[in-house]
Amino acid sequence: MGIISLEKSNRLIWLGRYTERTFTICRTLGKYYDTMIDRDEFAYREFLDCLGLPYIYGSREAFIKTYIFDSDDSNSLASHLNRALDNAIEMREELTSDTLCYIQMAQDALRSGDVNSAPMLTLQQVVDDLFAFWGSADDNIASEECRTLLKCGKYVERVDLYIRLGYSFREVEKETFKLINRLTKTRFAGKDEAIGKLQGWMKDAATYEESKQEILSLLWTVLS
Repeated sequence: MGIISLEKSNRLIWLGRYTERTFTICRTLGKYYDTMIDRDEFAYREFLDCLGLPYIYGSREAFIKTYIFDSDDSNSLASHLNRALDNAIEMREELTSDTLCYIQMAQDALRSGDVNSAPMLTLQQVVDDLFAFWGSADDNIASEECRTLLKCGKYVERVDLYIRLGYSFREVEKETFKLINRLTKTRFAGKDEAIGKLQGWMKDAATYEESKQEILSLLWTVLS
């Protein structure tokens, strides 16, 4: 892909994906957390169902402690953020240290977060740091191709998660067309066919509802 090696392309895409995965899940967990505290302590099971994750946590407290903060759990927020940082470190030259530091700050916030009394305040700090990461990336990454690959990963992950987590058609539609805009600027094989399918599936809410599984399947292959 131009002057960017395949390895670096993959790292940029996965940096975008893991950063967005952390970001969207942090924001979504707030809804489930309020329900777990106020009405149903097992509401987190609906969240696990949406993401296809097993019931391994046993209690609300275990879910919060392990899923959010435990990096030894490969499905946890902490592990997603660790993977984002690993990819960012490998791409330090392209990102600049000013941009990289915001992912490090997000990881530091999660590691020092209050597991017992204020986990949502910790997640808000992570969200704020990741907002800053994307702003810094736009300002500091010189290569348009790097920014495009990073944002392709971001929007693929966002569309995938929005569908799984039950976001509205309008929300998914908006993010899908952001993805299409980025894909048009890449050299991925088969991108034109993928863009055509996405545009057809997002024609209206009814077509979208009928096509969710096809969209999810396409998202896993469109950047390969």
